[in-house]
Amino acid sequence: MELEIFTDGACRGNPGPGGWGALLKFGARERELCGGEPETTNNRMELTAVIEALKALTRPSPLRLHTDSTYVMQGISKWIHGWKLNGWKTKAREPVKNVDLWIALDQIVALHTVEWRWVKGHAGHPGNERADQLANRGLEQSLRR
Repeated sequence: MELEIFTDGACRGNPGPGGWGALLKFGARERELCGGEPETTNNRMELTAVIEALKALTRPSPLRLHTDSTYVMQGISKWIHGWKLNGWKTKAREPVKNVDLWIALDQIVALHTVEWRWVKGHAGHPGNERADQLANRGLEQSLRR
């Protein structure tokens, strides 16, 4: 699998200003993406990073997506199926947090063949470290707005 994506989110305070970053690697080619919001949460930025990375693809693709977010990993691989069956409610019948982003992610993931990989954050993984730097760049941009 040639296409690899590394994503990360950052937040200063939770909620607070936040940023997201994504590194897309296809062979020797790389593309960096980042952005931010003045008032958000870390989980929203983690989800946004994945969504924006997948939105940047111009056609359906097989890919390996690396994230250090257990929230994203658990949500996309386990929880989302029940949420959809329950009308976007949790087992406790509460509304799913960040439902707008989960719906967007569910729709865009359906276009691709995604192999999900969890990586330990801040542990020296080069792709994850770059995504973290991009997320912090996005956070800094949100502070300048």
